[in-house]
Amino acid sequence: MAVRLISDSACDISQSEAKELNITVLPLKTLIDGVEYLDGVTITTQEFYDKLETCKELPTTSQICPAEFEEVFRPAVENGDEVVVISIAGKLSGTLQSAVIAAADFSGKVWIVDSESVTIGQRILIMYAVGLRDKGLSGREIAEELNRIKSRVCLLARVDTLEYLVRGGRLSKTAGFAGAVLNIKPVLSVEDGEVKVIGKARGSRQGDNMLTEFIKQKGGVDFNLPVMLAYSGTDDALLKGYIDNSRALWEGHLDSLPVTMIGSTISTHAGPGAIAAAFFADKQVK
Repeated sequence: MAVRLISDSACDISQSEAKELNITVLPLKTLIDGVEYLDGVTITTQEFYDKLETCKELPTTSQICPAEFEEVFRPAVENGDEVVVISIAGKLSGTLQSAVIAAADFSGKVWIVDSESVTIGQRILIMYAVGLRDKGLSGREIAEELNRIKSRVCLLARVDTLEYLVRGGRLSKTAGFAGAVLNIKPVLSVEDGEVKVIGKARGSRQGDNMLTEFIKQKGGVDFNLPVMLAYSGTDDALLKGYIDNSRALWEGHLDSLPVTMIGSTISTHAGPGAIAAAFFADKQVK
């Protein structure tokens, strides 16, 4: 009996990475100017950003339906395996509920975990789950441990532009205009499965400093557990600038910082130029 780990593409783990990790990543759908794409399958992150610059309307995303989960649950269970699903936050997408509905037919064989996060926050929880699976833990044990530790997952981000938050209806046009004039860089976090604005910086350098300060306020970084940085758009210059500005936070702890691109699920609302950090808070730091 094996344990199958399943997630959705909001975790920003590519299909090639999923194959290497021996996990399944089901694609969310992205609608761009009337054309539906499977995130990470029929459209790459690079292609998404190319289309984002030229599309007539802001792209939208749609959840994974119960039937799509059932299609991967059934063969796994019939093979005698257990399944653990680590989903995008239930408060951000109906994907979690779809997994719960599909799991009802496989009682005691399928375990659903609400990551209460998204993008690289969700990703580092999955990476932790991979380690638990490889140690031989059962599906139930993995789910219980993930539910125990997920409150320590921190996802912080600095958004470079307010344009997409305004276009997506998450910010008023007046606030967006004022932010553009004042060069405001909002700092966001995902807490209890919800996106919250925790700071507003003027300029990139102040935004970098604020992001680093909030990392310290979260209790510091547990470098014994997965850590990930990410950026949106096709240019990683802003992320490199942040790494330089926050070098003291990372130096001496990691040989290199794992970096990935933020996919369409979040970038539809954040736009290009966002940078993010995800880590497990160090419970020893008060």
